[in-house]
Formats: sequence, C-alpha cells, structure tokens
Amino acid sequence: MPQQKILIVEDDPMIVTALEFLMEQNGYQVLTADHGEAAIQLADTETPDLILLDVMLPERSGFEVCQHLRTLPHLQKIKIILLTAKGREADIQKGLTFGADAYVTKPFSNRELIDTIQNLLAS
Repeated sequence: MPQQKILIVEDDPMIVTALEFLMEQNGYQVLTADHGEAAIQLADTETPDLILLDVMLPERSGFEVCQHLRTLPHLQKIKIILLTAKGREADIQKGLTFGADAYVTKPFSNRELIDTIQNLLAS
C-alpha cells in the first residue's frame, strides 16, 4: 500500500517542524504549506489523504480554505482536520459546518492527534 500523504498547513515554523516529525514517525508522507493559497494549490496537485489545517493563516483563513476545498469535486474525499487555538463552541461549529471532518484545539496531545488521523483515514 502506498504511503498516505498528509498536508500540514501552518504558518508557525516551530509547529510545522513538530507536526512534520510526528507525522513522519507515524509513517506518513508529509507536504507543508504556510498559507491558504499554497494549501489549495498543493491539495489540487498532490491530492493528499488528509490535511491538518490551521485556522489562523495569512491571506485566507483555514475556514475559507476548508470551504473552498469542499466545493471542488475531485478533492471532496480528502479528510480535513482543523487544528487551532480557537476553541470556542461557535468556532468548532463553524469549522464543521464549512466541511472539516474533525476539529482539534491547541495545545493537543500527540496521541489524540494521531488517533484522530488514524480513525479518519480508516473510515
């Protein structure tokens, strides 16, 4: 089975490094983008299995990126996890309404994140 591909969309280099290491340790191929437009382009050309998407990004928010990706028929099967410090119930509902498959608030446990990823990719 080919290695599953995860796109990390995060503008904080420290978080990108930590997530990249965690994903590679768990056997995933990793792509990264530091803003919304790059995320949309990479999703379109690379078709990752899952996207870890920060909400607070330059140019386009993670909410906007998620909503846009859900309008593209060839990308609708990609699993999207919004990964953010915005933990209010209204933010969570907004993210799920815009098409996210899961919503994980920072700080998060690595085990919780990996379990969420594995569950989504298995479904």
